[in-house]
Amino acid sequence: MKKILVPTDFSEHAEHALKVAAQIARKNNSEIYLLHMLELPSHISDDGIGESNAVGSSAGVPEVMFFMEKTRERFEEVLNAPYLEGIPVVEAIQFDRAFEGIIKQSKKHNIDLIIMGSHGASGFREMFIGSNTEKVVRTSSIPVLVIKKDEGEFSPQKFVFASDFSEEIRKPFSQVVDFANTFDMELDLVYINTPNDFKSTHAAMKTMQEFAAGFSINNVDLHIYNDVNVEKGILHFANHINADMIGMCTHGRQGLAHFFNGSISEDLVNHSMKPVVTFKI
Repeated sequence: MKKILVPTDFSEHAEHALKVAAQIARKNNSEIYLLHMLELPSHISDDGIGESNAVGSSAGVPEVMFFMEKTRERFEEVLNAPYLEGIPVVEAIQFDRAFEGIIKQSKKHNIDLIIMGSHGASGFREMFIGSNTEKVVRTSSIPVLVIKKDEGEFSPQKFVFASDFSEEIRKPFSQVVDFANTFDMELDLVYINTPNDFKSTHAAMKTMQEFAAGFSINNVDLHIYNDVNVEKGILHFANHINADMIGMCTHGRQGLAHFFNGSISEDLVNHSMKPVVTFKI
């Protein structure tokens, strides 16, 4: 975990994410890419503004220069924060739609982990708009850690990972194991039993045991939890064992497929106050 991307709009929630990123970077000798997206008016076209002070073709446009200068001032304030002392930070400004720019930059710089702040969304706003964080969770090919509040000292001990433990989960699950082992966390695997998709305790436990046997996990425990639906089951179980973090895999569905099928991972990102990390199937 050598490169961590932290998108920022200089809000309180973005700072919560940056504080967590700083602690992870310090423990793992990682570098932080601090990214701010400028979504400028459509009449201003640009190929992008890159790291540090590299300026693209719109440098002569007064509006662009104004936004650039204001952003650099905010960057300077952020980089002087005591919690970033001694950590290598590369600040970048890009002209793009926020979630698209985040995905592009994560690929360009071979980022290992994206850490984002979020306040969540609900009701009609959640249904029709969705947050940039939710869109990144849906489209990112690398793990995304979502932070909702000031975590203080970030030292997670118990990591809940919920799944059906099917064959398609095996590939992303190697990332889950690496993530848990990196933080030396107890990995609590949980199968959520619901009325519409019920398995006997014997069958569910056998599935989980056979699945986990194929991986080298430092500290693992297996659980079966019954609830009315999967999302509530995950949240209730995580609270029941006082977990520090929740993990899920996401299919990354888009368009109508996403609208009709929904995504438990994205619902968790919106509704859980605990940190949620997602892994792309």
